[in-house]
Amino acid sequence: MDELPVIKMRRKGRSLTQSMLIPSESMIVRALRAAPPGRLSDIAEVRKALARQYGTDACCPVTVQRHLVQISQNGTAPFWRVVDPARPFARRMNGGPERI
Repeated sequence: MDELPVIKMRRKGRSLTQSMLIPSESMIVRALRAAPPGRLSDIAEVRKALARQYGTDACCPVTVQRHLVQISQNGTAPFWRVVDPARPFARRMNGGPERI
């Protein structure tokens, strides 16, 4: 954890709030590289792990997806470890489900 995380408070329900991690692309790259090779992990697992690591209640799903698309275009990390080719999100990745 060599960079300062961006954490925002947001409403959850009528009277509750939760802390939301807004991850950087480098945080996602490190999480992808830490995912075990040869086993498909889940994007939700990555988000939960990042939230735990930075002490927040949740991790922004939209930001994670945007970073994954960017990572697939740059080829900076093994994004295929967390993107299921059978899911619609795989079509947004560089090369689509066929590449994954």
